[in-house]
Amino acid sequence: MRNSLIFTMLAAAALVIVSATAQGQATDPWIGTWKTNLTKSTYSPGPTPKTPATVTIESAPNGIKMTIDGADAKGQPTHTESVSTFDGKDTPVDGAPALNTTTALKRIDGRTFEAQGKVGSKPTVTTRVVVAADGKTMTATQTGQNIQGQAIKNVIVLERQ
Repeated sequence: MRNSLIFTMLAAAALVIVSATAQGQATDPWIGTWKTNLTKSTYSPGPTPKTPATVTIESAPNGIKMTIDGADAKGQPTHTESVSTFDGKDTPVDGAPALNTTTALKRIDGRTFEAQGKVGSKPTVTTRVVVAADGKTMTATQTGQNIQGQAIKNVIVLERQ
């Protein structure tokens, strides 16, 4: 009888620990695979991509790993990857069209983060990413300048896959 009581107390303690750990590691709403909806998105100065991009966001220690597969304006495939933490520090973007491209992430709230893009330490595009309350869509609003110096104002709508 005493052994079963000890076992029950240990099992209950383990359940409380597992539950607390799971709550402390809640998944950020942007984690997953997303695809751009080109009809709902706007690109200024353009051009609008010919094919939708696929964005995969995975958990990484204190941040995220983001992989973007798409196509450039000429239809050539593109692939970029970055692993960043939410500490505002620049991290490299592998596969970016410009050399020395970095991004720095900052968490705004539970459904929003900002990414500051830079080329050669010069700020270029700020992207504010917001996941809708229902978790089905994510909107990335980009402002700043591209590497040609043109003003950017993109609103990219992505849908969870």
